[in-house]
Amino acid sequence: MDERTRILDLGGYGYYWSFFERRPRVVIVNLEPPAEPQPEFEWVIADGRNLPFRDGAFDVTFSNSVVEHIPGLENRRAYAREAARVGRGYYVQTPYRWFPVEPHLMTPLIHYLPKAWQRPLLRNFTVWGVLERPTPEGCRDFLRDIDLLTAADLRNLFPDSTIWKERFLGLLKSVIAVRGARPH
Repeated sequence: MDERTRILDLGGYGYYWSFFERRPRVVIVNLEPPAEPQPEFEWVIADGRNLPFRDGAFDVTFSNSVVEHIPGLENRRAYAREAARVGRGYYVQTPYRWFPVEPHLMTPLIHYLPKAWQRPLLRNFTVWGVLERPTPEGCRDFLRDIDLLTAADLRNLFPDSTIWKERFLGLLKSVIAVRGARPH
């Protein structure tokens, strides 16, 4: 990867790319613009289920912890089709459903409970709730907007991918659908 590599970052933010010594050409798609101007990136305001790019426009489509925020299986399928369509290769990561710590809430085991039981616990019994102090509506929206995936779920969304498994202390932490970039 170098300055000639074209990457589409679906749902990302510019800070991630600052860690690279040789920065690729990155287009970031999000639903809203960044809080601070980031002229080193091209920002496109768009829905990941209907991207305004031609087929194979990018060397790689990159998506880090976004697909689990897309509500409903049909919406996730549309997102997956678009990610695969516009990138000759892709890298789509999502937290693993059965890892014992829910990464958005930064709290162990709570995501194993039924959502109706989670709602009253979110504000006062999760790290996220204590730090963010969400309203009851915010707690409802969080539960509506998060649906963690398994490796099989990700494989079904990206059937032509290889599934990589990221582990932490021997436990499966996240799963990544990868398809290598094809030559131009």
